Amino acid sequence: MKKIVVALAGNPNSGKSSIFNMLTGAHQHVGNYPGVTVEKKEGLCRHGDYEITFVDLPGTYSLSAYSTEELVARNFIIDQRPDVVVDIIDSSNIERNLYLATQLIELNVPLVLAFNMSDIAEQRGLSFDIEQLSKLLQAPIVHTIGNKAKGKTELLEAIRRIVEQRRQRHPHIVHYGEEIEEEIERIEPLIAEHEPELAEKYGTRWLALKMIEQDSDVVEKVHSRDVRHAAEVSAEHLKKIFGDEPEIVIADRRYGFISGACQETIKSTVESRHSASDMIDAIVTNRILGLPIFLLLMYIVFFLTFRIGKYPMGWLETLFGWAGATITGFWPAGSESAIKSLLVDGVIGGVGGVIVFLPNILLLFAAIALLEDSGYMARAAFIMDRIMHKIGLHGKSFIPMLIGFGCSVPAIMATRILENRRSRFTTIMVIPLFSCGARLTIYMLIIPAFFADNVLLRAGIFTIRTQALMLWLIYLIGIVLAVVCAKVLRLTLFRGETTPFVMELPPYRMPTGKSICIHMWQRGWMYLRKAGTIILGISLILWLAMSFPKPPAESLRDLDAGQSRQAALKYSVVGRVGSAMEPAIKPLGFDWKIGTALLGAMAAKEVFVSQLGIVYAVEDMEKGSHSLRRQLQADYSALQGFCIMLFCLISAPCVATIAMTRQETNSWPWAIFQFVALTALAYVITLAVFQIGTAIIA
Repeated sequence: MKKIVVALAGNPNSGKSSIFNMLTGAHQHVGNYPGVTVEKKEGLCRHGDYEITFVDLPGTYSLSAYSTEELVARNFIIDQRPDVVVDIIDSSNIERNLYLATQLIELNVPLVLAFNMSDIAEQRGLSFDIEQLSKLLQAPIVHTIGNKAKGKTELLEAIRRIVEQRRQRHPHIVHYGEEIEEEIERIEPLIAEHEPELAEKYGTRWLALKMIEQDSDVVEKVHSRDVRHAAEVSAEHLKKIFGDEPEIVIADRRYGFISGACQETIKSTVESRHSASDMIDAIVTNRILGLPIFLLLMYIVFFLTFRIGKYPMGWLETLFGWAGATITGFWPAGSESAIKSLLVDGVIGGVGGVIVFLPNILLLFAAIALLEDSGYMARAAFIMDRIMHKIGLHGKSFIPMLIGFGCSVPAIMATRILENRRSRFTTIMVIPLFSCGARLTIYMLIIPAFFADNVLLRAGIFTIRTQALMLWLIYLIGIVLAVVCAKVLRLTLFRGETTPFVMELPPYRMPTGKSICIHMWQRGWMYLRKAGTIILGISLILWLAMSFPKPPAESLRDLDAGQSRQAALKYSVVGRVGSAMEPAIKPLGFDWKIGTALLGAMAAKEVFVSQLGIVYAVEDMEKGSHSLRRQLQADYSALQGFCIMLFCLISAPCVATIAMTRQETNSWPWAIFQFVALTALAYVITLAVFQIGTAIIA
């Protein structure tokens, strides 16, 4: 079996991820490039006699030195020398995407061009003379539709042919005009003489071009004063001739080449008119209607999460209830076996209490995947762009914030797309205010316990119900708080101008069932794995801390079973810690039981639910979470239930989020600041809500 390495390059929104998933399937793993916080995805594929390792490079528009992603992509291609580079091109936006292709051609790498989204290009009336265009670009072209898994075999065959032919290509297909070409020819011999190692690695023409462009990364690599001086003289000479920076003129010439190639090989078969995407955008991105439509869609997502999710959730509750009752049946009635308590209260009461909410988590993730794959989430970022600008950020910051609805850890990693340090740090600080999937388990426990699912408004087929409205409200509070906090941070700790940014709106697409299921399962599996590892471990530790030490037998002599259990719990390590916390959290409406659950939630938010499941472990295990909700209803009011959700929304994020904040900011002080500031904010807001609410009710 012959082993080769293939790099996948391409613009953001070109469908590169769908091609990567199409080629590699489940054979993927994710890490970071050495020395930088940029995600590195690799996957395997077998084709004929070849075992192909695909490396998904960061999405970039060019191979300049303006961002970490561009440098990572360029350095990987040059230093690692993959056997083939596949440039994924959005064929419905061909001229913009071919700019990266021209730079890859100049690097003289073995290249295959994948014209992706060819169905959308066809819908827009574009017809390609592939044979002629392939000759002009000196690279094979393959039509693909990544999200429909079309073109896979043809792409793999093109890769195989490139590997086996290894034909010599000509990297200077773009002619930059006599003035620039003369300067390139003047610098090339100097590079060959004074920098032979760099010339061997990069090629003299490419180095000369980059020196004229004053590419910071290349300039740093060139140590020869003669070469540097010659490049500076050339750059100044060209600037005087053209009245503009050489890099801008060079970019113009590349686009000129692309435009000429497209004019010769691409025809429009229909009259140019507004596409369906444009017509839809006229409504969904409307300055007046855009935000209400976004909020309405989010409400529908939460409504479906409750209405559909309650049925499979009930089945899981019955399953865990049966498991608890079955295990209990192995011991005589009334026995106090530690092993029984460990299995029933610790494992089933802890982990089972979290897993029952898996259907709701999967439904939420499926809905978000549907909105992402359709192209609507990019519109949501565009809608929020106007609000973001007012707080000193831009719509690009809203993209990691949206990811935060799934999990704060990858959301913080996603802030790498922000070039400006102030914008990036501001976004990192407020991401935990977006309710992650882990917090959803808390909401799914509290909302049905304290708020009946009443119909508040009915208008035809549209209905507003209490529980969906409460979930929508708690998510909205998080968004509003994030916006306010971001504004405060931009006015204080992170003052400065906002970096200009062009928001891209990819065309709408019909999401495939396969892609939605993959996204849903990937996120759901992370949740399940967390429940079976971290949450299980924490639940067992908490069970141990709640079971020992045992109180003296004489102190329980005159108490009934329920009172004995509460007394023993309060005597345990957890009970003592909770009792010590109680004076501080009592003004929020919390007691020592809620306090201990909040402590567990610092490790992972889902542990809040499992901790309460252990605290309120009852004899009728077959009732599952329904019994826990009844216990909560008996001990707390609806106002206290709302305050619990509010505090869990705002307060210190989980340990994994804090660790990721430290990694992405490269600073423990910023991570600690995030922890302390959010906890203090949660305390102040929850205190105000509970005290004002109590005064109104009284």
